[in-house]
Amino acid sequence: MKISKKILATSTIILSAITLAACGNQSASQKKKQVLNWSETTQLSTQDPSLATDTTSFQALLNTGDGLYRLDKNNKPQLSLATKAKTSNNGKTYDFYLRKNAKWSNGDPITAKDFVYSYRRTVNPATKSQMAFYLYQIKNAQAINNGKKQPSSLGATAVSKYHLRVQLTRPLSYFKILLAWPLFFPQNQKVVQKYGKLYGTQAKYTVSSGPFTLTKWNGNNKVWSLVKNKNYWDAKDVKLSKVNEQVSESTTTSYNLFQAGKADETGLTGQQVASNKNKVGYHARLSSAIRRLELNQNKVKAFKDLKIRQAFSYAINRQQLANNILKDGSIPAKGFVPSGMGTNPKTGAQFENDAYVKSGVSYNLKKAKTLLQEGYKETGIKSIKVTLLASDDDSSKQTAEFLQSQLDRLPNVNISVQNIPFTQLISRQTAGNYEITIKNWQAVFGDPINFLDVFQKGSSYLNNGWNNNQFNKLLDQSENVYGNDPVKRWDKLVAAEKILMKDQGTIPLIQVAHPQLLKTNVKGVSFNPTGVPYDFKNVYFN
Repeated sequence: MKISKKILATSTIILSAITLAACGNQSASQKKKQVLNWSETTQLSTQDPSLATDTTSFQALLNTGDGLYRLDKNNKPQLSLATKAKTSNNGKTYDFYLRKNAKWSNGDPITAKDFVYSYRRTVNPATKSQMAFYLYQIKNAQAINNGKKQPSSLGATAVSKYHLRVQLTRPLSYFKILLAWPLFFPQNQKVVQKYGKLYGTQAKYTVSSGPFTLTKWNGNNKVWSLVKNKNYWDAKDVKLSKVNEQVSESTTTSYNLFQAGKADETGLTGQQVASNKNKVGYHARLSSAIRRLELNQNKVKAFKDLKIRQAFSYAINRQQLANNILKDGSIPAKGFVPSGMGTNPKTGAQFENDAYVKSGVSYNLKKAKTLLQEGYKETGIKSIKVTLLASDDDSSKQTAEFLQSQLDRLPNVNISVQNIPFTQLISRQTAGNYEITIKNWQAVFGDPINFLDVFQKGSSYLNNGWNNNQFNKLLDQSENVYGNDPVKRWDKLVAAEKILMKDQGTIPLIQVAHPQLLKTNVKGVSFNPTGVPYDFKNVYFN
């Protein structure tokens, strides 16, 4: 088996080298043609907006789609498919007036019905969208998603062909930002129904409303392209003719391509950061994302015990993971909610400081061992043998190996590591098919609720068996009782985060950085730390 794998890997490298060499010979002409060569660390899992859950898929959806709003270079929402928006009913009713010249890539007009269909499809329980809860702010969305009302009762209606009305359950300060996120983009009902279950599984089963169309993606491959959409309403302002994307689980591959002039961008690992952080074109890219260790109480009885969960957390030296292992600019997590998620309306303090629970993210091996022995005694369990499930990219492998070495020091704890392709990892995590696993959560907008509601009862992402009634109550109060009282809302969110950490509902590890080298002649690149990282609409070569 080992020999055959090596032969296969060698063959792949040789073939890739030949292909990339051919691309390299065309590098100069590609620049003139505004062709961007970009690297990704994970494969696309889907191009169905209702089913996407990962950053790579959402980034492709952002670039092939468009919304009522689109974020500008400063990550502020600006009208896009809508030309005008009006609010009424104390901020709970929005009326959007759409562009009459906007078309899908197949030539169909983009109308208000496309938005209504998209929203109804996402909240329809038959779709099984894990992201449906983001639409719960729309009237009747939660009841529909829970099977208590019909999708036709959703508070989104097409008043006329180009007039969309959305009714909210309460005023929402970040609603415009949500509307600039692919989950809230329109969907072409004719195309979705034509392809059925195949919709969004390959490039040929998609249709675009945005700057680019997707090509060369067969659902499993690691190379695809975004081609300028000639039917896009703002095509005149899209400078790139194509974006060639290639997945490199190891940044060694993308870094070598960058050094050889065959890629315009590359992510960096720790050693590469040390060699490049003072160079022009280096960008630190600290994101509002948390990498955490998830213990599945549904699969492993021991994890139902608080002391055992705390023991696992205390055994992990986050400072060492960030500074000595990853060395990529990631920082130790202060909690589940990262920096950049808002400030105290009274004092201006950052959320992660107000909600800091030292015991939830501290390292103390002696205490970890003591707590574990107490947990063993309480439960009658004598040993823990589990498999740590993680992705097969460089950073995940490094993190998994580090966690294995840290946790194996605990009495009678044995950790094995299984690294699998990212698309498989997502499927298994979604199904709760893991014992312990490494998860990342990336913000969509800068508010603590964007993290905390992951652990609220009923969340489609809550599959580790943890539940706390007081936590659930605090989140409900923050959004449904004190939604218009910033100070009291803040206090409820802070209290909820403290409960999550004190009860060790999850084990935060690091706030993730995505350090990058970017060719200096690539202009218009803006990084969004609290949403989809890159929008290529305004990118160009000078």
